[in-house]
Amino acid sequence: MSFEMSKRSLFAATALLAVMLAAPSAHAQSRAETLRYVTGATVNTLDPNIPGSTREAFALSMSSYDRLVSFGRKQLNGKWVFDLDTITGELAESYQVSADGLKITFKLRPDAKFQDGSPVTAEDVKWSLDRCVTAPILGKAQLLTGSLTSADQFKVIDPLTFEVTLPKPDKLALPNLATVYPIIINSKLTKAHATAEDPWALNWTKENAAGSGAYIVETFKPGEQVIAKRNEAWNRGTPDKPAAFKRLIIQSVPEPATRANLVERGDADLVIDLQASDVQSLEGKGKLKVISTPQYNAVTFISMNNTIPPFDNVNVRRAIAYALPYDDMFKAALFGRGAPLYGATWADGKPPSGGYPIPQPIKLDLEKAKAYLKDAGMADGFSTTFSFNVGQAATAEPMAALVKESLAKIGIKVDIQKLPDAQMSTAINEKKLPFFTEGIVAWLPSTDYFYRNFYTGKQRWNYSSTDNAELEKIAQEARFEADKAKYEEQGKALNAIHFDQMFQIPIWQAAQDAVMQPTVDGYVYQFTRQVDYRNLSRK
Repeated sequence: MSFEMSKRSLFAATALLAVMLAAPSAHAQSRAETLRYVTGATVNTLDPNIPGSTREAFALSMSSYDRLVSFGRKQLNGKWVFDLDTITGELAESYQVSADGLKITFKLRPDAKFQDGSPVTAEDVKWSLDRCVTAPILGKAQLLTGSLTSADQFKVIDPLTFEVTLPKPDKLALPNLATVYPIIINSKLTKAHATAEDPWALNWTKENAAGSGAYIVETFKPGEQVIAKRNEAWNRGTPDKPAAFKRLIIQSVPEPATRANLVERGDADLVIDLQASDVQSLEGKGKLKVISTPQYNAVTFISMNNTIPPFDNVNVRRAIAYALPYDDMFKAALFGRGAPLYGATWADGKPPSGGYPIPQPIKLDLEKAKAYLKDAGMADGFSTTFSFNVGQAATAEPMAALVKESLAKIGIKVDIQKLPDAQMSTAINEKKLPFFTEGIVAWLPSTDYFYRNFYTGKQRWNYSSTDNAELEKIAQEARFEADKAKYEEQGKALNAIHFDQMFQIPIWQAAQDAVMQPTVDGYVYQFTRQVDYRNLSRK
């Protein structure tokens, strides 16, 4: 991007923000009462369940809709992050899990109202969750991971009491109800817009909100901006208090340099998707607050398709693992911003934890890599491609150059492929890429969830095409294991298999760098890797 183009983009973005703030409106608020958030992506739907929804759309829905429950928060290395193990009521005033773990009973808040003023009832909850597991939407696959699969599992007891029945105890059933998809919808309002062809009114909810959340959407321009006002009746955060900001502006600003300039000038309050180099520069100037949180529910991999020769040979995979220049890649791609998943020491060669991911006991060792190649019968090396998608170029391109350079030292010739996002996604779906880099994220980051979703079956997210009967057996058993000590041992067994077979190589957890004005307070790293606007306030 030329300097002149960057200046024009900054001017245009600044001017648009100024117009939005200055526009005459009954809801116009002062600068201090308005949160201005800029992002390189876009809010493309008001219903997070619509296939193709962006993460930015997920973030808005967390504030425009309520769910039965939400995650608590905890400190991880001094930073606030969501807590999978603490589930608090949102629309539910309380909940109770039966002694046998097969029933969860929710008591709804008697004061909860939708944004049109109508009360939230158990009938609305029933209709909303029926929709989530029945309609052809994103929530269906997610709730499956918590044994929530049928409308028959949801029952209205009375107007303020709702019951969920499980086929067997599942530790992820309750957390699933805190994820993005099981929004509680104003069923009467929404059903008025349903048709025979669209019985769940998906076309209407894509562009119209029908929730009870902290913010009411006033303006929705997909690809450009969203403006929302505070719902004064909402009190599901701090008791008896609505959200802190009276107005929320979410603006799409494609160029990273422009987003960096906007927040530096004070024309934006918060941004979380800057390039690492820009974050480092802004942090060095000391005028803005930077909260850098390793994405503890996300992992970046070097992946190898275990069904494509020569990566079907475990010793080839081990050779790759010991030929990667980890430290150099970490510095070049992320400027060291994140948590490395290499260079660990395992006492007696055994995993120290049943958690996932954990740092692996691997590091650059070209002699060991050559020995593994020899054991694989490929002492002279081979040729392959290494792929990444254009959207990840800022981090993946410098990484790929270092991978190519280092593997050449053990005789492996690498042709780098930078693929358009759609082409990369298709190739991953069709299991055609032999060697590439990708990332994963688990909204419910338990060990069995990671292994079941990313290392078993023919699903898209099984990047390495892993097919290991022992791993799958342990992961499925762990899903329903209630004894924490036994679950920990199962996790250690899974981690041991993973390291021994080197299905793919976890390399790091990149940092989520939230750059904000010093007056902005309350940022918590969320499972969506997006901002929860309800947490934020201005000091």
